[in-house]
Amino acid sequence: MNLVPPFPPSPKARADLKSGVMYAIDGDDSYLYYGQVAPNKQMGFFKFRSREVHVQEALAAPLMSRFCVIHPSIGTALRAGKWLNLGRQELRPELLEEPVLVQWPVGTLTVTLWKGRNVLGTTLVHDPEIQDLEIIAAYDATFHVPSRLRADFCESVEAWAVGGSIRRERLKKQDLAARFPQQPRHQLPTEWVAVQ
Repeated sequence: MNLVPPFPPSPKARADLKSGVMYAIDGDDSYLYYGQVAPNKQMGFFKFRSREVHVQEALAAPLMSRFCVIHPSIGTALRAGKWLNLGRQELRPELLEEPVLVQWPVGTLTVTLWKGRNVLGTTLVHDPEIQDLEIIAAYDATFHVPSRLRADFCESVEAWAVGGSIRRERLKKQDLAARFPQQPRHQLPTEWVAVQ
């Protein structure tokens, strides 16, 4: 983890959540990652990293992931020098579309699919059609986003540990059940279908 932030701390900075605003993000691995605000206030992150700020190269890269960042935590990250506001850029067309997200209540294998404010229906958590869909969650800009971006970029076998998709969340639950078999809260339901 970097002890010195890559950007000058900005004590009065506040998050700018206008559609198209772009941020450079300290990945805590000597690389900068890039995210852009979508119209629904989620952030899309690009499959690009660099050691110095390169806005146009980031915008030319494919979209890597998209998820919600806790809005006040962006301001905290800016003030600490962990994020840098790069201003409004041309919005990536992929970010105009509302994604399908999954709500997975605790203690059930039934999940609800959402597109914006509309419920699309329900299904079981092991439905093969939903394994790559993002779980509804909000990430802290400083404490969670860097590890999520590193995992998404490198696609390591341990990427499941930071969460994100249904598949990753299922792997997390299986890992907790294996490591803590005596803990009732980590026991898997009898109808659980193991991740292949």
